[in-house]
Amino acid sequence: MTEAGMPWCAAAAICLIAGQTQAQEALRLDRSDYFEAAGVNWLVFSNVNEGLFADAKISGVELIQQGVRTATNGDVRLSPTPGQWDPAAQFVSRRVDQKSGVIEAVMQYPEFRYTVRVQRQGTAIRLSVLLDKPLPAAMVGKAGLNLEVVPSAYFGRSYLADSRSAIFPRYPADAMTLTPERNAASGRSDGPGAEPLPFASGRQLVLSPEDAARRVSITAGEGTLALFDGRNQAQNGWYVVRQLLPGGRTGKVLEWTVSAAIVPDWLRPPVIAHSQLGYAPAAPKIATIELDRDDKRRTQPRLMRVSADGKLTAVPTAAARDWGNYLRYRYVRFDFSAVKASGTYVIDYGGTRTAPFPIAPGLLATSWHLTNDVYLPVAMDHMTVNEAYRVWHGDSHRDDARQAPINHEHIDLYRQGPTTDTLFKPGEHIPGLNVGGWLDAGDFDIRTQTQYQVIRQLVDAWERFGIDRDTVSVDWDTRRAEIHVPDGVPDLLQQIRHGAVQLLAQFDAVGHAIHGIVEPDVGQYTHLGDAASKTDGLVFDSTLKPYERAYDAAGGRSGTPDDRWAFTSKASALNYGSAAALAAAARAWKGRDDAFARRCLDRAERVWAEEHSHAPDLFRHGNTTGGPLEAEEFAAAVELLLATGDARYAGRVEVLAPRMLQAFGFSATTMVKAIPVMPATYRETLIPAVRSWAAEAANVRTLNPFGVPITAGGWAGSGSVLAFGLTGDALHRAFPEFVDASAVQLALDFIHGHHPASNRSFVSGVGAVSKEVAYGSNRADFSFIPGGVVPGVLLLKPDYPENRDDWPFFWGENEYVVPEGAMYLTLANAGRALEKQTNTVPPAASK
Repeated sequence: MTEAGMPWCAAAAICLIAGQTQAQEALRLDRSDYFEAAGVNWLVFSNVNEGLFADAKISGVELIQQGVRTATNGDVRLSPTPGQWDPAAQFVSRRVDQKSGVIEAVMQYPEFRYTVRVQRQGTAIRLSVLLDKPLPAAMVGKAGLNLEVVPSAYFGRSYLADSRSAIFPRYPADAMTLTPERNAASGRSDGPGAEPLPFASGRQLVLSPEDAARRVSITAGEGTLALFDGRNQAQNGWYVVRQLLPGGRTGKVLEWTVSAAIVPDWLRPPVIAHSQLGYAPAAPKIATIELDRDDKRRTQPRLMRVSADGKLTAVPTAAARDWGNYLRYRYVRFDFSAVKASGTYVIDYGGTRTAPFPIAPGLLATSWHLTNDVYLPVAMDHMTVNEAYRVWHGDSHRDDARQAPINHEHIDLYRQGPTTDTLFKPGEHIPGLNVGGWLDAGDFDIRTQTQYQVIRQLVDAWERFGIDRDTVSVDWDTRRAEIHVPDGVPDLLQQIRHGAVQLLAQFDAVGHAIHGIVEPDVGQYTHLGDAASKTDGLVFDSTLKPYERAYDAAGGRSGTPDDRWAFTSKASALNYGSAAALAAAARAWKGRDDAFARRCLDRAERVWAEEHSHAPDLFRHGNTTGGPLEAEEFAAAVELLLATGDARYAGRVEVLAPRMLQAFGFSATTMVKAIPVMPATYRETLIPAVRSWAAEAANVRTLNPFGVPITAGGWAGSGSVLAFGLTGDALHRAFPEFVDASAVQLALDFIHGHHPASNRSFVSGVGAVSKEVAYGSNRADFSFIPGGVVPGVLLLKPDYPENRDDWPFFWGENEYVVPEGAMYLTLANAGRALEKQTNTVPPAASK
C-alpha cells in the first residue's frame, strides 16, 4: 500500500498517466481564436449556422483532428439526431478570453437562452452548458447537448462505452421508437414519426481508441452519455453523442470533459497541388506544396519522368521557393515551366509523391468530353436517360406542375407572393410544363435562372468553337436520351434546345417566366436516386384518395399530391434573362431548324416589347428570381442585338452600359459580346474598366498562392474561379493590349487540382485523381456523375480550407450544379484555342 492507502499498482498507473499528460503538449489559445495542439484544433462557434440551406454541419464546437474535421455542431439541440431543417438556436454573441483559456458563445431558442462554455484543461477541454433560468418544462426531455461525429471518419473503427467494446456500424440498423411528429428530414411526406434509440451509452465514450488520428474521449461530469446514429433518419445523418439537460437547475447544468489524442511533433503531410489533367508543353507549369505552418523543413521537390519500364528519372528544374503563409498553411512554389518534353511525370516532395500526370499537347481537347457526353445528359429532366446497361433515371416529372400557394415561403429559396400572377388557382395543375430543362443541382428542381444561364453559356461555346461533337441521341417525342449513341445532331445544340423548350413552355403556360418548379415538401426534396421514382407521374386529382389512381381517355390521375409546384410571381428580371437565352438559342438553331429558331426569337422579342410597356415587376426572393434587373435587361438587349441587328437594342445597350461598368467583374463577358455590333466608341468606354480589372486580377495573384479569387461563405468558389477564367479570356480577346491570357490556365489548373486542401480535380473523372465521392443524385452510394463540377474548396472560419473526399453530403463543397458544367466546357475549349493559337501563354505573376 502507498502512504495514502492506495494499492501500489493503481498509484503507479495514475503516475504513468500523469507523466504522459505532462509530456504531452497542452492546448494553447494564443495565436488563433481556437484551441490547438499538435494534430488537434477545437473550434468554438468560429462558424455558426448561416441558415441559407439550414444545418450545413458547420457550427458550434468542432474538432479538426490531424487535419481532418471530424466533429461539429457541438451545441444544444432539441432532438437526438436533428436533421437539416430541425430547429437550431440563434447565435447571439461570442467571447474569447485567451488569458484564462475560455471561449463562450451565447445562444438563443425562442423558449430559452443558454451559454456554451469551453475551457482548456491541459490536453482536454471542459465543455459545459450554463443557464440563467431553469429549463422551461416543455424543453425538459427535449433539449440536450449534442456533438456530431462524421461517420466516414470512423468506418471500420471501434469505440468503448465504459468497458464495453464494439465497432462503429457501417450501415444504420438501430431500434426505432414511434413519435407523435415526423422529423422534417425523414424523407417521407406522410406517416408517423420515428426516432432511433442509442446504439451505445455510458459515463465515458472513447472513439477509436486504437488510432491516435481519430481517438477522442468524452466523459460526462454526471449522468450518462448516449451515442446515436443519425443515418437511421437520413442518409446524411452523423453519429451523435448526446446528453439531456436537467430540469430545475441554473448555472452550470451539464459538463463534459473531452480530449482528442495529441501527438507531439505531429505535422500534416504535404499536399502537392498541381493539375491532375497535366500540362501542354509550352504552358506554365506550377505546383504548389501545401505544408503545416509548423513544418520548418526546407525540402526541395523533384520532378521525375516515368519511363516505359517504370524507371523514375529526375528532371533538372529550378529550385522551389517559399511563397509564404495563406490561411493555416505554409506554401512552397515549384515552377517547372522549362520542362517541355512530352511524357509522364510525377512530383516527389520528401517521399510524398503525386499521381502520374502527362506533359503533352491537346489535353484540353478532350477534358470536357465527360461533361458533354455524360453529365449534361444525366441532368436532363423530363427524359429517360440511358447509358448502355445503366438507366441513370427514368422519364421524370411527367405530372408537372401545380400552382404554388400564395404568400408561401418554401424550401430552397423559393417563395410565392400574394397573388399567383396566373390564371390558375393555388394547387391547380398548370399543363404544359413537363418538358425540357435541367435538374438544377444535386436535387431535382428546375430553377429558371439556371436554365437561361446554361443556355447562354452553351451558345457562347457553340458560336465561338463550333463544337460538333455527337455522342448522345436525344428524342423528344419518345422522351429518351441515349448516352454514347450518335444521332447526327451536335450534342451542344440538343442541350441548348432542351433548355429553351422549358423556357418556351413557361411562357406558353402562364405568359411569363417563372421562378422554377420544385418539390412540394421536404420529403420529396430529400429524394435520392432515380428522379422518375420521386413522383407517380400522374396529375394530382383532389377527388381521389391518397395513392388512388384513375385512368380515362385523357390519361391518368392520382390522389397523391406529389406533383412539383410552380412558383409564378412575376419578376421582370426573369423575363429578361429568359429572353436573352431564347434570343441566343435562336441564333444557334438558325439554319438547322428555322421554325424552332423563329419561335425562340419571336418569344424573346415579344417579352422585350411587353416588359417595355409597363413598370417592371420587382418581386425578389433568394436566388430564384433573377439577377439585378438592369443586368438582366442588358443581357437581353445584347443577345437580341446579336440575333436581329435591330437598332432599338443597340440604343438600350448604350443607355445601360454606364451602369454595367459599375459592376464590370460580373458584366464584362456580356459587355464584350456587344463590341462587334456597337460603334467603336462603345469599346473605348470599356477601357478604364478593363484596365481596372487587369489590375485587380494581378492583385489577386498576390493574395493566395493559386492566383485566382478564392471566395468565402457557405458555398465554395469553383463557379467564381471559372467565371474569372472566362472573363479573362473574353477581355484578352477583346483587349489583348491590356489583358493577357493567364487567367484561363490559372482557372483551369485550379479546377484540375492546383488548389488548397487537396489536389483532387474538381471535375469528376477528369485527371488521375478526381472527385469520385460527390453530391449528385447518386450521393447515397458514395459515387459520382462523370463530368460534373463540384463547388470545391470551402473556407471555414477562421482559417480552414476544406473539400471532403470521404463524405458526399457537404453540398457547399461537393454538390454538382449545371452552370459550372457549362462553364467548364467553355473554359476548357478556350484553353485549347489558346494552345493552338500560340505556343506560349504568359506566366502568372507571383508574390
